[in-house]
Amino acid sequence: MERLQEQYNKKIAPALKEKFGFKNVMQVPKITKVIVNVGVGKFKEDKKKIDQLVEDVKKITGQAPVKTKARKSIAGFKVRENQIVGIVCTLRGYKMYSFLDKLINVTLPRVRDFQGVSATAFDGRGNYHLGMKEHLVFPEISSESLENVFGLEVSIVTNSKKDDVTRELLTLMKFPFRKTDKHR
Repeated sequence: MERLQEQYNKKIAPALKEKFGFKNVMQVPKITKVIVNVGVGKFKEDKKKIDQLVEDVKKITGQAPVKTKARKSIAGFKVRENQIVGIVCTLRGYKMYSFLDKLINVTLPRVRDFQGVSATAFDGRGNYHLGMKEHLVFPEISSESLENVFGLEVSIVTNSKKDDVTRELLTLMKFPFRKTDKHR
């Protein structure tokens, strides 16, 4: 069992149950999945660069990502139907907790001038979204063999419907929220 998952089962879930007055253990919110999303953007014409992006996302997540394709053509964005426009990887279970543990304890502290993550990046349905400008902060990526720098989005999806409950869950997982942000 992953360290963060064990911590959730032994400390975090009972603390949330007590704080919010849940009567049943099944009411306690938990993280159901983590989605890592990369937009292809300017690399959409170059197959080699797309394959390199796929390999980098595979190293970061420990799982093979899926290439997403455009559903219809949009001339203004120079996108044709069935053209690869993104790379997405959905993590669940052991890999999800392993990725979150690495994100919280290793990756985020490596970000240059890190002050904490935004405490207002919740979507109103109990999910948290984190954008990263560079994928270089992940320890699996070596800067010597680097050709392309890309940003990625990490979405943490919970079964909670309220932002304040999810905020407390992530705070107990030691998610480094910025102290100056005010909650909504």
